[in-house]
Amino acid sequence: MTFKRSSGILLHPSSLSGPYGIGDIGPQAYRFVDWLSSTGSKLWQVLPLGPTGYGDSPYQCFSAFAGNPYLISPEDLLAEGLLTRNDLEEKPEFGAAFVDFGLLIPWKLDLLQKSFSRFQASPERLQTAFDYFRAENAFWLDDYTLFMALKESNGGGSWNGWPEPVRKRRKPALSKAQTELAESIMRYAFYQFIFFRQWSKLRAYARERGIQIVGDIPIFVAYDSSDVWAHPELFFLDEEGNPTVVAGVPPDSFSATGQLWGNPLYKWEVHKRDGYAWWLSRVRASLQTVDILRFDHFRGFAGYYEIPADHKTAELGRWVPGPGKDFFRAVDKYLGDGLVTPGTGLPVIAEDLGLVTPDVIELLEAFNLPGMKVLQFGFSGPGNPFLPHNYVPNCVAYTGTHDNDTALGWFASATPHEKEFAQRYLRVDGSDFAWDLIRAVWSSVADLAVTPMQDVLSCGGEARMNFPSRLGGNWAWRIQADDLRDDLAGRLRELNWLYKR
Repeated sequence: MTFKRSSGILLHPSSLSGPYGIGDIGPQAYRFVDWLSSTGSKLWQVLPLGPTGYGDSPYQCFSAFAGNPYLISPEDLLAEGLLTRNDLEEKPEFGAAFVDFGLLIPWKLDLLQKSFSRFQASPERLQTAFDYFRAENAFWLDDYTLFMALKESNGGGSWNGWPEPVRKRRKPALSKAQTELAESIMRYAFYQFIFFRQWSKLRAYARERGIQIVGDIPIFVAYDSSDVWAHPELFFLDEEGNPTVVAGVPPDSFSATGQLWGNPLYKWEVHKRDGYAWWLSRVRASLQTVDILRFDHFRGFAGYYEIPADHKTAELGRWVPGPGKDFFRAVDKYLGDGLVTPGTGLPVIAEDLGLVTPDVIELLEAFNLPGMKVLQFGFSGPGNPFLPHNYVPNCVAYTGTHDNDTALGWFASATPHEKEFAQRYLRVDGSDFAWDLIRAVWSSVADLAVTPMQDVLSCGGEARMNFPSRLGGNWAWRIQADDLRDDLAGRLRELNWLYKR
């Protein structure tokens, strides 16, 4: 798809300000949309919006379809009559700079439980909409709510530790669980109803102000998810439901032993036989939530790295062909059936970072998909493909992403050669380095230009969102209430005008 020349900000809703321990999709999200619109920018990029599990990572969710209840706005629940002012006053002393997930999660779940109880006590106003939501989303919601209710009743443990009858989805056991856990199932469905009710209103508000939301589809799903539990036939699992092979990447200059992600791998031949039905449902659901999809780890569709599940490192894996063009032809045909404007192509951005082989390039070109250029990766020398003079228009240029350091954090830790080359290339002294990168990306030929909010605020490495090799302590950074400043909006507005974005 060819995108109009435009720009935007990468900021996950959890990173918004607010008094309730985590950014959410309530009033502060609307304030951010207004601020973003005032800059002349047209894109708001977010991370996956699913219900986070182990490690609080939005890339390890309990469902590829569900929304994250921790992002539900308490203030909107208050406005709906589902909470009282006393409910909101009885909260821990949350810090404003970072999310304390250990403190947040039990409080937020208790708050959501109270909202569900009030709905049960007086369901008349929302019951019809709730019933409609459940019917429309039954294809994923029924499995997800039963999965979450079973997880709760089994002490929160991963599904491979549940009793065999429910672990292996024996029909009598599932029927019994649906009866015994009916209220829990209803509660988890209610959380999803509220999340998507709030999110749909926010998305409509953004659209009215000319803002498109860029969402994220991770290629792999978490093992401990309703997707794997409900559809074991789609993954490489043994008879007990345990993975036989898992995802990762091989050793490289960043890691001598590679990266062992641990996600189960797809049986792509099985997906192909039913026309990629699960994947197409996932794409459709995503495009009902966001406007543009970023396919994370795009190279995995051309070829993916397979590691035996019993290995402790990623050193002894192998490359296996992915579904390639056949998959994207199916997506293209599916989206052409009334889901997108005919002839416009796939509303997809390809995260093509890492090892880019000829089959990846061929797949990108076959469907005219824009790849990613991260300027922060570019300062090794003039031939580096991440430098703006090497860009093509059909790409998305970033100062950095959620997986690497902030611009100032990078500059502080860069090698002397990288620093010296960056200053020569940009013709700057480094005193305003984050904005030097923003200007370089905005002025490039790239159709789309995006910067993390941390770089707009000239934050140091303390504001980094994620360290891919570190477990815990990620995904916690938040903006402050006074960070959405008029002077910063003015600087972005000037760049958008100068470079016709």
